[in-house]
Amino acid sequence: MPLDLDFVRRQFPAFSEPSLKGQAFFENAGGSYACRQVIDRLTRYYRERKVQPYGPYEASRLGGEEMDEARARLAAMLNVETDEVSFGPSTTQNTYVLAKAFGDHLAPGDAVIVTNQDHEANSGPWRRLAERGIEIREWKLDPETGHLPLDGLKALLDDKAKLVCFPHCSNIVAEINPVAEIAALAHDAGAFVCVDGVSYAPHGLPDVGALGADIYLFSAYKTYGPHQGVMVIRRALGEALPNQGHYFNADTLYKRFTPAGPDHAQIAASAGMADYVDALYAHHGGGEASARERAQAVHDRMRGHEIALLRPLLDYLSEKNSVRLLGPRDAGARAPTVAAVTKEPGAAVAEKLAPLGIMAGGGSFYGNRCLEAQGVDPAHGALRLSFVHYTSPQEIDKLLRALDSVL
Repeated sequence: MPLDLDFVRRQFPAFSEPSLKGQAFFENAGGSYACRQVIDRLTRYYRERKVQPYGPYEASRLGGEEMDEARARLAAMLNVETDEVSFGPSTTQNTYVLAKAFGDHLAPGDAVIVTNQDHEANSGPWRRLAERGIEIREWKLDPETGHLPLDGLKALLDDKAKLVCFPHCSNIVAEINPVAEIAALAHDAGAFVCVDGVSYAPHGLPDVGALGADIYLFSAYKTYGPHQGVMVIRRALGEALPNQGHYFNADTLYKRFTPAGPDHAQIAASAGMADYVDALYAHHGGGEASARERAQAVHDRMRGHEIALLRPLLDYLSEKNSVRLLGPRDAGARAPTVAAVTKEPGAAVAEKLAPLGIMAGGGSFYGNRCLEAQGVDPAHGALRLSFVHYTSPQEIDKLLRALDSVL
């Protein structure tokens, strides 16, 4: 059964918003539309439950229960334990806290491996550990293809390597990296693994348990939810790292790496992301299944739709002599986040697309190292065209016509 796009788009109020009519949204890698399930939960929380949660009175009790529900349901879909899921103000902030914890945990001479394919959020905080005597090793991408070769990682792994940080897929190159294989290599060498899933999770919640990541990070505001960072830390690592929260919360795993007070309403609203996955599963004929099985089925349906839409865009850009397409040409090997280097700066091309009803982005997208490694000046940047499963074939056609007008 193909993805019922009419049903999907009815779940997103943005598609019935008059001010957005005629505008095709192609900057989803910067933040997706929110589904109505999340909006409804957030509205209800602010209207009915905006009190300190976990108290003895009804509004407080219900508020706390919704926060717990969000953690439990997302953990089940990610195939991890409930208390292995933490919420923080953003993925960038969560990574800074984790880097602080590792800085306290590691010894001078220990090594952390980072890539130059990453968004700066999963690179910069780790690189700063060099100030504390930690050796930083860079796993370099191929400058022609953007690919991260496994042989490059193998050459960096030894008994001093304690952590390997890399993206599930880059927000510029977009190639889907083999997380499970990378994690196995790192674990065999005695290193932990931190995966930036921000650019992958919008295309279907991953099976973090099966991937073998010790840390998996993504952003709820890119997975149809509120502006929260979602952070999975597996128990063995979470209990080994020094507590970064209040001392009296040290025995609660999901509080150990969130020193700031949580945003109660947004955490509660994150359960709407699980509502949306379940709604898609049920609408497409899903039967009795576990939370992970439901999430996997929706993941696969999303990816199938996205791959079909991505092929004509990749074909079009690959045939343009005036354009350099970054990342794989194979739609099945990448996320539908497409960065192209054009004669004009990427931001200038995006500006020309806007009057034609195409909402796109141009710039470096916090991936300066990634662009530089591929010979692209971050100041010139790239045009980025990113979409998700709610994008329609008609919007792809509109994009291609608009590109014909501006390239």
